[in-house]
Amino acid sequence: MKKFIKLNVKDINNYSRIDNYLSDKLEDLSRNRIKNLILDEKLKINSLIVKSPSKKIFSNDKIILEIPDPKKTSLKPYDFKLDIVYEDKDLLVLNKPSNISIHPGAGNYDNTIVNALMNYCGKELSNIGDELRPGIVHRIDKDTSGLVVVAKNNISHENLSNQFSKHSIDRIYQLLIWGKLRPSFGKIDTLITRSKKNRQLMEVGINKGKKAITNYKTLRIFENENVPTLSLVECKLETGRTHQIRVHMSHKGNNIVGDKKYKKKYKKLKNIDNELEIMITNLNRQFLHAKTLGFIHPIKNKKMIFSCNLPNELESILKRLKNLGK
Repeated sequence: MKKFIKLNVKDINNYSRIDNYLSDKLEDLSRNRIKNLILDEKLKINSLIVKSPSKKIFSNDKIILEIPDPKKTSLKPYDFKLDIVYEDKDLLVLNKPSNISIHPGAGNYDNTIVNALMNYCGKELSNIGDELRPGIVHRIDKDTSGLVVVAKNNISHENLSNQFSKHSIDRIYQLLIWGKLRPSFGKIDTLITRSKKNRQLMEVGINKGKKAITNYKTLRIFENENVPTLSLVECKLETGRTHQIRVHMSHKGNNIVGDKKYKKKYKKLKNIDNELEIMITNLNRQFLHAKTLGFIHPIKNKKMIFSCNLPNELESILKRLKNLGK
């Protein structure tokens, strides 16, 4: 049965934000849980719904926080072999393949990484976040491969979430793009907001959106008469916005190979290598791989860095490009 927590702000001296105030007053609710409740429009201040966790509060404000009934979920275990890179009693790091979603969503509630984790871990997953995302601290896109950290308990989840919030997590991606970046290395610093034309896409915002910072450098350029100009690029994220790298590369005019959402039409080259053309045409994903992930272990307080190789379908394209460049 849902309940309502009512508070009358008195001791305002040490607080300015509503999320900080509630986190301190409601010790049985995690900071992450409070944030999600606010975002889900479960908070009222002076009878008005508040949707921002950073909302300022003042003395004598009247607060009502709704704690809804737990959602009845029927997440089914999925017999899917996980590529576990590291595991202990507090967390695990897995190398996610492409073409599988991290968590259940519209149209797919059974065949996701979360379902596979339930099959593998049972109930040994954190539960302070969304009911459909036990253990999930962060995510990468369905058609992106690479490293993801999963929390097995709430203490680890809270700690890792704070590291992500502070942008102290090391996240390095490798990608293959059309054309050449100018300059060949640098920093992209923009706002990212939801697209006005297509709500499933994101775009660089002019006056609104969330701050997004991507550091990039070109690792190699492939350019000869049998190959369209392509570049192997490394991106290090300072922030982790939805589709951030894909949006930033599109913004630069250098879309990621295989990206069907943020795609650009390129002229078909008459002399393109046939084998390479088949590889790229049949690539059922974007050439984007979360190669390196680093964080402070939430319990051991030890820096941990993990790295994984490109999957075969991406490595084979690189190998062909290198052979053609000889």
